Amino acid sequence: MSWSVGQVSGFAGVTIRTLHYYDRSGLLSPSERSPAGYRLYNGADLAKLQQVLFYRELGFPLDEIADILADPQVNALDHLIARRDALTEQIARLQKLVDVAERAIEVQRTGIDLTPEERFEVFGDVVFDLSYAADAHLKWGEREGHQESLARAATHTKEDWRQLMAEAAEWRARVLAAFDEELPADHQVVLDLAEEHRQHITRWFTPCPPEMHCRIADDYEADARAFALVVPPAEQRPGLAGYLRSAIGVNAERRTGTGPEVTR
Repeated sequence: MSWSVGQVSGFAGVTIRTLHYYDRSGLLSPSERSPAGYRLYNGADLAKLQQVLFYRELGFPLDEIADILADPQVNALDHLIARRDALTEQIARLQKLVDVAERAIEVQRTGIDLTPEERFEVFGDVVFDLSYAADAHLKWGEREGHQESLARAATHTKEDWRQLMAEAAEWRARVLAAFDEELPADHQVVLDLAEEHRQHITRWFTPCPPEMHCRIADDYEADARAFALVVPPAEQRPGLAGYLRSAIGVNAERRTGTGPEVTR
């Protein structure tokens, strides 16, 4: 028994265009022809189509499906195990993104409703990149400090944010002045600024021991989105992120008693 393209499309739930594409690409071509020259699928073709649709449902790319079907010696189990592992990782990542969305919902439910004017008044040029927030949650989400930071941020009122950002702006101005004056990163003035930053995080978000402060500073140097939370792009200078990272590192060593002598 054989079936036309239209018939297969109807009962297999696949569009005629998709079947034609499978035919053109060589993935699955009808094996028979009608007296009028129309292509027809036989039982073996339908069994192969069922395999194609199964692998497609699992997210296999067409070229990998072609490799599996073309060579009877290919171990389909190895492909399936690899795909299962990839899907498991994807599910874990998506679940963490769900957690990010839940946190965002919690923040929105705190009652802090800022107009665009108020948002600019409070945050100025500091940009909160949601893609960085998601990536940071994926990276640090299991750490207690990250979770506490999000929880405390969700409780801040508009006045809290106003005070927090004012403190940050005043601190930032002194960091920029030290950098422009070419004070070395291990100068006492710069180390004091690094310590102020650590205390600022502790006061407003989560206890920030020196080793955590260093991890945060690593992100400042490695990810422009993270550094933009500290210094808006319009105020940044080449080398500033590395300068701040160095100061935070030396300050951490000083706080743990392992650091070198500082410049005064």
